Amino acid sequence: MSELFAAAEATWPAARCWQDHGFTLRDGQGGGQRVSAATADGPVTAAQIDAAEGAMREMGQTPLFRLLGDAPDLDEALVARGYIAKDPTTVYVLPIEQLTDKDIPPVTAFSIWEPLAIMNEVWETDGVGQARRDVMARAACKTAVLSRWNEKPGGVAFAAVHGKICMVHAVVVLAHQRRQGVAQWMMRRAAFWGQAQGATHMAVLCVDDNESANALYRALGFAAMGGYHYRKHPD
Repeated sequence: MSELFAAAEATWPAARCWQDHGFTLRDGQGGGQRVSAATADGPVTAAQIDAAEGAMREMGQTPLFRLLGDAPDLDEALVARGYIAKDPTTVYVLPIEQLTDKDIPPVTAFSIWEPLAIMNEVWETDGVGQARRDVMARAACKTAVLSRWNEKPGGVAFAAVHGKICMVHAVVVLAHQRRQGVAQWMMRRAAFWGQAQGATHMAVLCVDDNESANALYRALGFAAMGGYHYRKHPD
């Protein structure tokens, strides 16, 4: 799991990340929960939680913590402070060759960097605005995927490689192109690209409430390896 979380950090990086008060703190600059949440580096005290909260408020961020399943004491401490549970998420992984076993039909999915204007427009339909696209730009080894379906744009995704893991983020399929295999072909295109960069495994992070995405990843053969959830201050 440590390799997967390291890949998640590197392929969807915060604007700034540092260790203090017993936590790893992140400056997200509007790029979403994962790049803004604090994570504990080990057991922490109430005073350290206070200090982490203060550091996040100084950045203009509502205090937000990301917790793995092995941090029950911190979870209980945050519950006692009134923190609200948010977005339980599953980490999925599979060997990359399981997505490179089929040829991609011509003119179906392309790996492109930098993203085209139409790709940004598709991301915008699902709330992936400039701040989140800035997160993508910070990754070192990266690409974007554009799908065409029915001779029109079908969807977009972002992929980046860290070590031997190719992690896919920000998968968006336009509403009128869904349930036609668009996301599957984008995942396969990302796999071919990742394999060319030396990756041996594919990984995704999927919010548990997203039933269709979870079903897609399971159907493609991804195995659940664990997960995490957030605790957000009620303010």
